[in-house]
Amino acid sequence: MFIKRVNGWKIPESRVTPESVFLNRRSMMAAVAAGGAMMALGGPAKAEDDPSAGLYPAKANPAFTDAGRAVTDAGYNTTFNNYYEFGSSKRIAEAAEKLPIRPWQIVIDGEVEKPLTLDIDGLLKQVTLEERIYRHRCVEAWSMVVPWTGFPVKRLVEIAKPTSNAKYLRFETFNRPDVASGQEAGLFTSYPWPYIEGITMAEAMNELPLMVTGAYGKPVAKSMGAPLRLHLPWKYGFKSIKGIVRISFTAERPVSFWETLGPSEYGFWANVNPEVAHPRWSQATEQVLDSGERIPTVLYNGYGEQVASLYAGLEAEKLYM
Repeated sequence: MFIKRVNGWKIPESRVTPESVFLNRRSMMAAVAAGGAMMALGGPAKAEDDPSAGLYPAKANPAFTDAGRAVTDAGYNTTFNNYYEFGSSKRIAEAAEKLPIRPWQIVIDGEVEKPLTLDIDGLLKQVTLEERIYRHRCVEAWSMVVPWTGFPVKRLVEIAKPTSNAKYLRFETFNRPDVASGQEAGLFTSYPWPYIEGITMAEAMNELPLMVTGAYGKPVAKSMGAPLRLHLPWKYGFKSIKGIVRISFTAERPVSFWETLGPSEYGFWANVNPEVAHPRWSQATEQVLDSGERIPTVLYNGYGEQVASLYAGLEAEKLYM
């Protein structure tokens, strides 16, 4: 007998009264509309220089084919991004095209049996790619749905062979001021480049975290973090680091990029919670990127069934911001 499982993220998507949060709807929709036009005209977010193109589209993982609402149009997603390595504007797609993604090496070090340096294409030969459709919730109170392609973080852990001392994974992005305008000297002088993020080993071994190499049935766009990024669907988007070049297994908790810049506003955990406001705006609702609809935000972005148990006994921690 076939029993249909109703996912925890399937919620009524009725409209609610817009509130004054970080993004203004009119300016935001004008920006994304322009992004759609750019995509239609054949603008950035291409992957002709990616030799892994033949690996896509990958087979869909049947457990993650429905995120409870429609997939966000690729034109919005590839041209509306936070990627401070290329500037503070969300219109960074053209600038991101300057980043060379071959050759691209990833260092795996720290508390591991033996440090490794893997070429991205060599890494791809050691994994099985799959497509997963996930929600994405930005800390700025907007959201999207993306068909990512990648492999589970726990597969990366298997390749790395960490020792018993490893309690955290520390991720590091590239530092290329020669091609990344946001990293140029004098532009963001107070920013602690390179971008750093981290998760616990327990989080890494959960079923949800994905090492992303593709999206929309092809290699992931440079504006979205090519050739390798992380996606954590139950956390705010700044945790899902892009352009990864180093993964270190550590005994000590990493201090992330935004945690360094604003410890009163951005913490290590950053789990989505509508009842915990950012110091400067509410997190109770979110604006769906392509429709402009404002909907209620759900605890853990709707993935509580899979991840809530990770935080049992951690009530004293600032889990949600």
